[in-house]
Amino acid sequence: MRIAIVAESFLPLMNGVTHSILRVLEHLQDRGDEVLVIAPSMQAATEPAGPEVVHGAQVHRLPSVPLAGYTNVRVAMGGVYRVKRILAEYAPDVVHLASPFVLGWRAAQAAYQLGIPTIAIYQTEVPSYAARYGVPFLENWAWNRVENIHLLATRTLVPSTFALNQLRGRGIPRVGMWRRGVDTTRFSPEKRDAGWRASVAPGGQRIIGYVGRLAIEKQVEDLAVLADVPDTRLVIVGDGPQRAALGEVLPEAVFTGFLGGEELARAMASFDLFVHPGEFETFCQTIQEAMASGVPVVATGRGGPLDLVENSRTGWLYEPGDLAGLRARVMDLMGDDAKRRAFGAAAHASVQDRTWPALSAELVEHYRDVITAPRLAEMRNS
Repeated sequence: MRIAIVAESFLPLMNGVTHSILRVLEHLQDRGDEVLVIAPSMQAATEPAGPEVVHGAQVHRLPSVPLAGYTNVRVAMGGVYRVKRILAEYAPDVVHLASPFVLGWRAAQAAYQLGIPTIAIYQTEVPSYAARYGVPFLENWAWNRVENIHLLATRTLVPSTFALNQLRGRGIPRVGMWRRGVDTTRFSPEKRDAGWRASVAPGGQRIIGYVGRLAIEKQVEDLAVLADVPDTRLVIVGDGPQRAALGEVLPEAVFTGFLGGEELARAMASFDLFVHPGEFETFCQTIQEAMASGVPVVATGRGGPLDLVENSRTGWLYEPGDLAGLRARVMDLMGDDAKRRAFGAAAHASVQDRTWPALSAELVEHYRDVITAPRLAEMRNS
């Protein structure tokens, strides 16, 4: 196939969207497909533009500006015509819109005008971020943008039951499920490292860990309710605009900064418990990675975690906003070593069939479907 992937963000910025794209690119390279990635530039014009080829895919960078208050996120400049010209010249069989919102909206219109089928991946609950960022009046506008994108798409794929119901409830047709894979070789209980544990918890405390961006929508400050859980150490892995503020809210926590590759796998497996307080996760890849590492999870009971965490078996879910509930569930597992180990073993077993090759092959079948099905007929019959 000949595929154009339009990404709101890409390397060198690492997040859930970039991670998914990289795994898909690996699979498409193995298949021998031709791929073009269209993404915002991630630096100023005077700085290096980043890699031109990633896993065999050419990368076309568009000029961009930093998002106010979140300088490592950049927004592509230009209109629909610029994207339409790129797509017309490349002539892909299908356009993959990765978490579309700004650049993806232009690409959705361009592909529609050119008659190229599109797969839109709903991966970020952007409208719900509005209230967290102090601009609740933008939420309705943002939902209108999301709806318009997915109404134009030939098919929308979502990563969780919550997201599926959310979009269907807003009248979006042609919505299917496409979950995320996890590298069960990289993330494994075998990576547990006593030396790493001693470096962050020299007193031998049990480790409560969080991995993710340090941004407002992740609600990491909620973990302050765990500050005085007996004989524990809170370890925060990641970086972002909230780093300094979180240092003040969580003065006893260990902040490791961003970790990747084997460093991240070692840290994840060395946790005793993984916590994730964010309420706006359409999936939450780090939960899967913790589970693959044999670590039980406590997460908020909204969005993607509802599909990933099985209460009283692989971890606990708590009601959004119920920080006393968060603390109680953490206390339950940190106070019972046998129970915590049993939950961790069940979590590890539950993700062993969720490999990236299997999930990427499933995505390719969605590509085939929209390429071969008459687009107007599919939309009319949805």
